[in-house]
Amino acid sequence: MKNLRVVIITGLSGSGKSTALRALEDIGFFCVDNMPVILLPKFLEIQSDTAKDISRVAMVMDMREKSFLEKYKRVFNRLKEKGYKIEILFLDSSDEVLLHRFSETRRFHPLSVKGSVMAGINLEREKLEPLRQMADKIIDTTSTNVHQLKDTIQRHFLPSTTTKSLVIQLTSFGYRYGLPADADIVLDVRFLPNPYFIEELKRHDGHFSGVRDYVLKSEEGKIFVKKLFEMMTFLIPLYEKEGKARLNVALGCTGGRHRSVVIANRLGVYFSDKDYLVSINHRDIGKG
Repeated sequence: MKNLRVVIITGLSGSGKSTALRALEDIGFFCVDNMPVILLPKFLEIQSDTAKDISRVAMVMDMREKSFLEKYKRVFNRLKEKGYKIEILFLDSSDEVLLHRFSETRRFHPLSVKGSVMAGINLEREKLEPLRQMADKIIDTTSTNVHQLKDTIQRHFLPSTTTKSLVIQLTSFGYRYGLPADADIVLDVRFLPNPYFIEELKRHDGHFSGVRDYVLKSEEGKIFVKKLFEMMTFLIPLYEKEGKARLNVALGCTGGRHRSVVIANRLGVYFSDKDYLVSINHRDIGKG
């Protein structure tokens, strides 16, 4: 399957490669971390033969693999000659920021010399310079936080059919476990009829059709969903006009298992139908 899109994420240790990989996974890439470069041709061959539903793969390859430097150029060039679409995404950052990140996480640098993180950063930068020159895209993460990097990655790799730039994260949660820390909008849906008090529904969660119908077909549910859509229709263009890249909407009920899950899923369908990139996280659905 030569039309398989293959993104190789590489770059300096501490530059955000794990965040980049998760960002691509959220938009439908099949992702692998720390794939030995020598296994890449066989991996792509297997994907071509068996996984017809997979059209985009992403993997992190870096200095953690000892033979990476001596083999990557030959492997990448050979695959390109065979017609594979190999894209190299190189993440970089300033020495000062990398040093600060290693200090915060207290992790060892893979090339640290006698425990010196700065010496490891300098050595890695020198060794990776030829790969940096090969890269199709270079992103400097010096001034970006995790959310900004994720937005940058997703905007670059989104399918061309996706026209909306705002990425929407929906989170269902239970108030008994606390509010989501990164929410932009929090909606309390504890006023809706509670399936927990219906014996045949209490053991199911918000994905169950009976629970969904109980919430959405109630009089309160019908009115609320209508007004919720009207509010979002009003708000979203204003957020887009202000240049907001990501909107985190949190919906809470008592335990985060029934009502909040139903409403988050319903809102997800609403946004998906309008061609927004939507990610849904049911934070507390398995608790209690």
